[in-house]
Amino acid sequence: MTYSKLFSGNSELGNLPELICEIIKYFRNDFSTLYSCILVNRLWCRLAIPLLWEDPFSIYAQNFQFIEIYLGNLNEDAKQHLVDRNLIAKNCSSTLFNYPSFIKRLNTNKIFRSIGNWHPALMDCWTILVYRSLFKMFIENEGNLHSFEFEYHTVLDFNYLKVTMELTLQNPNFTCNIRNLKFSMSATNIYINMFPLLKFLCFNCNSISSFYIGYGYKDGNNTLIEKCLTQMFNTQQSIEKISFECYNSLYDSFSLLTNTSNTLKIITFYRVAYEEIINNIQEIFNQLNVLETIHIIYCYSLNSDFVQQIINVIRPFKLKSLILKYHFQVESLQLLIQKFGSDLENFEFSKGLLHGKSKQKRQKLFESIIEYCTKIKYFSLRDININLALNLIENIKKQSLNYLNIRFYDYYGYYESKNSKNLGQILPSKLEFLKLDLIKPNYLKIFLENFQDTFIKRVKYLAILINCQDLVSLKDEVKEFELYNIKVQKYDESYIRDIDIVNN
Repeated sequence: MTYSKLFSGNSELGNLPELICEIIKYFRNDFSTLYSCILVNRLWCRLAIPLLWEDPFSIYAQNFQFIEIYLGNLNEDAKQHLVDRNLIAKNCSSTLFNYPSFIKRLNTNKIFRSIGNWHPALMDCWTILVYRSLFKMFIENEGNLHSFEFEYHTVLDFNYLKVTMELTLQNPNFTCNIRNLKFSMSATNIYINMFPLLKFLCFNCNSISSFYIGYGYKDGNNTLIEKCLTQMFNTQQSIEKISFECYNSLYDSFSLLTNTSNTLKIITFYRVAYEEIINNIQEIFNQLNVLETIHIIYCYSLNSDFVQQIINVIRPFKLKSLILKYHFQVESLQLLIQKFGSDLENFEFSKGLLHGKSKQKRQKLFESIIEYCTKIKYFSLRDININLALNLIENIKKQSLNYLNIRFYDYYGYYESKNSKNLGQILPSKLEFLKLDLIKPNYLKIFLENFQDTFIKRVKYLAILINCQDLVSLKDEVKEFELYNIKVQKYDESYIRDIDIVNN
């Protein structure tokens, strides 16, 4: 359609800005390309700027000066209030664009963490003042908010919760159109205080399609959570995606899924103890009429009872993520792989999970991975023998693998120069992100030389730890990678983390 519009005659040339807009939207998450678009001309700049400012708090490796740019949009009284406290400069001028109006996603934790990074010496009271100023500014500029994420994990975070609740309850229009809602809390005394906000959002929002609930403790206040979840599921008619993060009981919350039986398509389990829901998981899954996908990330009790119930579910669905951190039964994992391996896209396990398992069982497991897991995009191998890693990578390299994370197990010196050469040669041509640990300094050059063509063609992000030294600290090497548009990232702050992989 786009090409036909462009070449169907002069009468259609008026649609060119609209077509360019659609093209630039394609690069929504490619920040380096968007920055380049800004420099082309005024039209491209006007189209790219809103995309860059939809969620600046989540852009990786920034200098956080964007906060001062935001504060330049405050009215003169509010701005002077910050100047008097030496929080911003007197010459903090107004901006060319109304940046606050472009906001689409707010994460409370990322906002006040960004403020701390912008001004590390700031006292808590002034940090809260800046937080309040930013929040009010987004409301006053009528940002069209799509995602609202509440994250509070310490008692100190409660002060930010109070500000968030106050301003949200006073300005119902600010959140009425949100489609993605997230609540993640670890501090037990926060539950009862946040209940008015949860209740308000249940009735103020009517178009929520994605809901994330995370809580860390089982206590009396969880009754409020369950009550509010019931209200949420009863008032929202279009929930398609639900994510659970729970270190304790999930039984009651999980049972509520039946209220979304005709809309729910995706379920993500993150750090869930399956032993709490194991008795009714098959029954509930069979009532979810349009379920398409589930993701399992760092969950507990992945035993034969759970696996058997999942396998026996009558309604078809795909298991797209299986990220393992805790011990599991090899036989159960094999059954999962045989049943769902052809749809598995995100897969992680470590050698430690196989501790005490016989060589024969391990071999059968690896054979199952190679045979059934044909669509893996994200592959993470932690504390694993180099030869085993090479074998697995070589056998799945023909697939669509674009993210690879390897932490080598080399405590006995098995890693040799030939391994570096072999690894460089077998990595897939579609790889976009590479993260490596325990690469010896004198082998790094060998590896890079054998992987040069793939780097230049595809790789966008690179994170390597060399004998506990981060590659990002080697300035000359970083500059060389930048010549090929390869972004070297800090090993511990790499591009994709935990639950984020299921959203890509």
